[in-house]
Amino acid sequence: MTDPRRHPANARVAAERLRGEVAAERFTAGDLRRITVPVADLLRAPDGARDRQLLLGEAVTAYEWRHGWVFVEAARDGYVGYLPEDHLGDLPAPTQRVTARATHLYPAPDFKRRETAALSHGSLLTVSGDDGRFAETPLGFVPSAHLSSISALASDPVSVAETFLGAPYLWGGNTSFGIDCSGLVQMACLACGIACPGDSDMQEEELGTPLPEGAALQRGDLLFWSGHVAWVADAETLLHANVFRMAVAFEPLQDALKRIEAQGDGPVTSIKRLGGFT
Repeated sequence: MTDPRRHPANARVAAERLRGEVAAERFTAGDLRRITVPVADLLRAPDGARDRQLLLGEAVTAYEWRHGWVFVEAARDGYVGYLPEDHLGDLPAPTQRVTARATHLYPAPDFKRRETAALSHGSLLTVSGDDGRFAETPLGFVPSAHLSSISALASDPVSVAETFLGAPYLWGGNTSFGIDCSGLVQMACLACGIACPGDSDMQEEELGTPLPEGAALQRGDLLFWSGHVAWVADAETLLHANVFRMAVAFEPLQDALKRIEAQGDGPVTSIKRLGGFT
């Protein structure tokens, strides 16, 4: 059955690649746009529930503009949904990624100036100049120490996930200002160049190689439950965004296994290993 979360079609319009597969009034290849706000909620319907979040500079394909809303498909994982039209624009292709937990945009290369926005880890920027302290972008100035080249990938997704330690839990969140379990996995994977879908059921299906029950765990393995996922930080410790702590936190593995099963979410459904990153 087609998963509507990654099916770029609604009652009026569909992606050109779906012609012959679905019924729609109009088919279109769509237009490339980029997120122009620090954080954009990707909604299930106009004014609907948040499914995921997109960050400044990320690319989407825009299929329909209607009543102030845009039906889009996210470039990073194919997730579809709706964004306010003023969250999109024509920013140039990004050259740098925010690798700090968070940073600020300034109107001038001066940290004493009042900032204009806060940006999360993973935000994408186009840098036109850098004096060694501040990088200049079309939107303002960012501390150079908080950026890395978009081509410079991290090698350890758990280390990236540790960047979010203490970030508050937020359903559907993908930022250091609020993140959920699958968001933590996705942001860590993307920073390492690992293609990763947005929700934990998709991640369980698509990421890594299954390990047998009782296999020795190692850093970078993923544990899945029904509706939850956690990183293995070491053989005795998990790292996950969880409602119990309402934050990204470490938790002893055995404590987590007992607690999650006791609260009614069942046992671990699978263990997956990401090749080449552990």
